[in-house]
Amino acid sequence: MEKKLMRIGISLPGELLNKFDQALMKRGYSSRSEGIRDAIRTYNQHYEWMQQIKGTRAATISIVYDCSKKGVTSTLAEIQHEYMDMINSSVHFHMEGNLCFEVIILEGEGEKIVELTQRLLSIKGVKHSRLTTVPEERTEY
Repeated sequence: MEKKLMRIGISLPGELLNKFDQALMKRGYSSRSEGIRDAIRTYNQHYEWMQQIKGTRAATISIVYDCSKKGVTSTLAEIQHEYMDMINSSVHFHMEGNLCFEVIILEGEGEKIVELTQRLLSIKGVKHSRLTTVPEERTEY
């Protein structure tokens, strides 16, 4: 079966593309296209993993964001207030320049945790997000 290749065009900030190209060279990719295909496969695997998060979970969501972007801080706070029933704690500190790092510690239904994570990541100004979950184990003694 022949695989049909599709051509796409994307716009990226120069700094992001330069970092990507450097990573491709270090990892030995034969082309930028192969690196992008690998990145898309990884993204798709991550998305599929997130869709499998079910049941009661303990979790952390870490985010890095640009606090100088208009509205990002207030939008983050508004969204977190909608999920206060799950959020146990959060830690926030300022990194270099206008970057902030925040870790949210929560417990709740897996689907709602994924929903919160996706909402936070979609905010313009959020640079990075990482979800870690652990199924709650109920041990009877």
